[in-house]
Amino acid sequence: MQTHVLFEHPLNEKMRTWLRIEFLLQQLTARLPLADHADALHFFRNAGELLDIFERGDTRTELLKELERQQRKLKAWAEVPGVDQGRIDAIRQQLKETSTMLMAAPRIGQLLREARLIGLVRQRLSIPGGCCSFDLPTLHVWLHLPQVQRDEQVNIWLSSLTPLNHTLSLILDLIRNSAPFRKQTSLNGFYQDNGEDADLLRLHLDLDSQLFPQISGHKSRFAIRFLPLDSENGIIPERLDFELACC
Repeated sequence: MQTHVLFEHPLNEKMRTWLRIEFLLQQLTARLPLADHADALHFFRNAGELLDIFERGDTRTELLKELERQQRKLKAWAEVPGVDQGRIDAIRQQLKETSTMLMAAPRIGQLLREARLIGLVRQRLSIPGGCCSFDLPTLHVWLHLPQVQRDEQVNIWLSSLTPLNHTLSLILDLIRNSAPFRKQTSLNGFYQDNGEDADLLRLHLDLDSQLFPQISGHKSRFAIRFLPLDSENGIIPERLDFELACC
C-alpha cells in the first residue's frame, strides 16, 4: 500500500500567515497538560510566536474580509443549476454567525499579551538557555503549583483563542475543499502551470519516491521542482506522477 505525503504551499501573504497561525495553534495543544519544563517552554514559545504574528498585522480584519469573500462566492454558486441549495444556505449561515462572533470577540491575543508569565518567558526565549530556574524563578514556581491549577490557567488562555480558531478552521476548510485533486506528471523533476487566482496549492506525493517539492510562484503562475531527499545519491525520475489541487 502506497503512503502519500500531503504538502501545502501558500500563493499569497494572507494564506502564508493563516497557515502559520494554524500550525502554532496546533502546537499550543500538542503537549498538554504542561507537566514539566519542556512542555511549558514548548507552549510559551508557540504562544510568543503567535503574538509576534498578531503584532505584525490586523488578523481579525483580514479574516472578516475573507468571510465576506466566501459569502460572495457562495452567492454566485447558489445560481448554478442543480447545486445543493440547502448545503449552500447552511454554510452561508455558518459564515454569518462566525463573522458576528469574531466581531464581538476581544482583540485577538489580548489575554495572552496581558499574561505576565507569558511576557516574562517570551523575553527570555531569545537568550540561549535563558529559561533556567535562576533566570525565570516565576516559571519555576508556577511549575510546582498543582497540575489542576496550571491546567485551569492554560485553559483560560486557550479559550481566549476560540473565536480565532473557529474562524480560521472554517475558512481554511472552505479553501481546501474548493478544488479536487487531479493527477499531474512532472518531466525531469519540473512542473509549471497557471494558478488561476488560487490561494493554496495542495500536493500528494508518494513517499516511496523519496522526493520533496520546492514550490515558487504566486496566484497567477507557479512552478514545482522535485528534489531528492538524498541530495547526493537520490534519483529524479524522468516522469513523476503526483496529485495536485489548486484551491
